[in-house]
Amino acid sequence: MFDSPQSLFESSVYDLNETVQLSVTYSGSLFALQDLYELEPTHRFEAVFSTIEVDPILAVVSKKTLYGAPVQLNYAAMIYSLTARILERIPTIKDLIKRLKNDYMFRLDCGFLLSDAIPSEASYSRMLTKLEESDVLERVQETQILQAIIEGFVMDDTIAIDATHIEARDQAPAKVEKAKPEPKKRGRKSKEEQEKWVQEQAEREAALSVFEKPIEAQLDTPLNELRSSVPTDPKWGIKKNSEGKNAYWFGYKGHLAVGTKSQYILQSLFSSGNLNDGKAAIPLLKGIHERLSILPISYSTLDAGYDYPAIYEQIYRIRAQSIIAYNKKNESEPVGFDKYFAPTCVREHSYRYDSYDPTYETLKYTRPKECKDCPLAEDTLCQKVYKVKITTDLRRYTAPARGSKAWKNLYKQRSAVERVIAYLKEFFQLNNVRYRTGKRAKVHFDLTQLVYNGSKLACDRIAKVLSEKEMIQAA
Repeated sequence: MFDSPQSLFESSVYDLNETVQLSVTYSGSLFALQDLYELEPTHRFEAVFSTIEVDPILAVVSKKTLYGAPVQLNYAAMIYSLTARILERIPTIKDLIKRLKNDYMFRLDCGFLLSDAIPSEASYSRMLTKLEESDVLERVQETQILQAIIEGFVMDDTIAIDATHIEARDQAPAKVEKAKPEPKKRGRKSKEEQEKWVQEQAEREAALSVFEKPIEAQLDTPLNELRSSVPTDPKWGIKKNSEGKNAYWFGYKGHLAVGTKSQYILQSLFSSGNLNDGKAAIPLLKGIHERLSILPISYSTLDAGYDYPAIYEQIYRIRAQSIIAYNKKNESEPVGFDKYFAPTCVREHSYRYDSYDPTYETLKYTRPKECKDCPLAEDTLCQKVYKVKITTDLRRYTAPARGSKAWKNLYKQRSAVERVIAYLKEFFQLNNVRYRTGKRAKVHFDLTQLVYNGSKLACDRIAKVLSEKEMIQAA
């Protein structure tokens, strides 16, 4: 029917110098996403389509039996056209169909033949319904990331996790006034009433889903169960804006785990807008550990919204270190320690972080500079070296230690996930959800991530080819 995107990409990438005049060095200045948009549409589509394994998706959306009406639709081209819609920032399916009808080159770039019928909105809707009932897009995303790792484009040892709000197309439900509860009976409950109340509480807790329970319940829950029970219905969400005021929206949240150097989306989760950010961290961490086990992660950096003991425990279980901003929760200042939990001397000077011993999981602190001329320096009250195991309190003690220059440099890398979120909303239509219901909106979210990672992989492949070509010419 038509050549595969991979073969077209390989045969045409050497002609890209005629389109883009760049001086590319693979280890330095890379072929960027903006450069991808400056390519001719045909080259751009070939480069991105070649990164998407379409066969598993075809297995889900194609006709399963020989019986019934014959298939008259080009499903592969329909899938490519949905990714092209995101890449070209076409707002709606109706506009996509109009573009396919009026732009013959665009139709051919998506894989349609001139003799193929242009699918209707209903045809696209039926295909999206099949996709929302399957996890095939998640599996294709993981295959795409594994391919990027194998090709050497993802070598991150640090991940950054954050969430972003996504407004729904659904209309927010009208506010329902809650009935006033009956006044509680005063006095102590009888034995029978107490037993009945305890039983009702136990039944109520047993009926809760894992995301309605405390975060600690996720630690021993299998990853598949966690991902399958994520609530996706649109709900009211709330967050603090840059001015410290509450901002509200009706819709969803997108939770992302991003490689801080490569800026690939390694794992993602789509949820209702009212889900606490911290409850999405453990599924993301487990997903990286179990599904991307060939990528060794040493550090996980998150903001203060993820400061929960269970998240520290999960990061410790995957043999990584937590770089999480500390969120004081009505806690008093620790006696004998500073605000970064480093020990202090008799005169309350902070010990300096020296090193971390991974064998014994111990942080080493050395005597403060101020102790050099202190008359108590030789006294038994002032010790030269102070050691503490991080397992004493995973929330307070991390490697490198809180407040150290190394810790601050790692925490700064958290901006990578914010940068990726900005890319998704600015260039890949993450905030343009045109579908109703959470399941259909999740398909849009997954396609957005698939196109973003595909664009990153296409850029890296082009940069590598151009770099190799320059090296050959220089030799």
